[in-house]
Amino acid sequence: MPEPTMDLLRKYRRDLHRIPEVDFDLPQTLAYVHSVLDPLTQADERISVFEPCRSTVCMLVDRGTPKATAIRSDMDALPVTERTGVPFASRHPGRMHACGHDGHMAMVLGLAQHLALHVDELPRSVLLVFQPAEETTGGAKVVCQTGVFDRLGVDRIFGFHLWPDLPAGQVASRPGGLLAASNETTVDFVGKASHIAKPREGRDAIEAAALFLLDAYGMMGQRKREEPCLLKFGRIEGGQVRNQIAASARLEGSLRTFSLQMGERCRADIERLAHLDAQAVGCQASVHFSEGYPPVVNDEALFDQVAAVLPQLRTLDEPLLIAEDFAWYQQYLPGVFLLLGTGTGIALHSDTFDFDEEVLMEGVRTYERLVMME
Repeated sequence: MPEPTMDLLRKYRRDLHRIPEVDFDLPQTLAYVHSVLDPLTQADERISVFEPCRSTVCMLVDRGTPKATAIRSDMDALPVTERTGVPFASRHPGRMHACGHDGHMAMVLGLAQHLALHVDELPRSVLLVFQPAEETTGGAKVVCQTGVFDRLGVDRIFGFHLWPDLPAGQVASRPGGLLAASNETTVDFVGKASHIAKPREGRDAIEAAALFLLDAYGMMGQRKREEPCLLKFGRIEGGQVRNQIAASARLEGSLRTFSLQMGERCRADIERLAHLDAQAVGCQASVHFSEGYPPVVNDEALFDQVAAVLPQLRTLDEPLLIAEDFAWYQQYLPGVFLLLGTGTGIALHSDTFDFDEEVLMEGVRTYERLVMME
């Protein structure tokens, strides 16, 4: 069995790119991951492959140590119609690996090949986790709830995300907050319809929504002076026709924060402002927040250990406002999430998202150093 080569990583990535699947519905992807991992169990009896929960594949390299290191890859794709024009484009209409999860899988599959050749050199056991539903409901939380980490003594976890805005091959992260908590935010206003010529007979839900939007953005501007956070609404609807006072209006957006405390404060302030602004024009308001993902907060002591073995690691000055369900793992055990530059500048989730597979080798080499940490 050879060490993972660039040609092998490229094959893994392109094979997986052709068969994108979404959420927990990943039959072809799961079969492909098993096709690579299952033969490794024949190389060493200390290697096992199992499924701790729905649409999740794990490979354990058991060194008999009380503690283990986990490495995570997500597997799901997006409901996006691909427009890259590459010869290995998606064969599944309306679905695409537009967020790099095909590359994430390729790196961890390459690491699996490497581990099978170096079992006796590992200072501790290693658990590889291939999880579903990062883009939807947070498959990481389901994995955590199985108790697999407690059963196997996992006390640290690492993961990568390809990152278009970093130079190709650059590895970057930061201690503490790296990525944001995300709460999808829906605010409804209910008023009373009337002809616009008789506005006093109505209760203008659109006016309430407009007052709230400005007040909420002003409040978030104040909060941002304390720590990074964001509230933006990307959709607003209200009313039926142009010459009628609107009886209802809805705003749909997203709240991003980097600490549980700031998240609680912002949610409370948003609800308070919605009710105040609704009352000001005789309307009623209701606010709903999705559970969302917690913030990705890198364990600072573990980050220092990582920095010591990765001299090439770039420390970012500021956290980033995207969300990632790797955060759920960090609710259960210390973890460090890393970014791997592709240098393309092509936005994540774009229908033209692509990257040069050469960067994947840097990811594998980084993982190899991390699993050798005591």
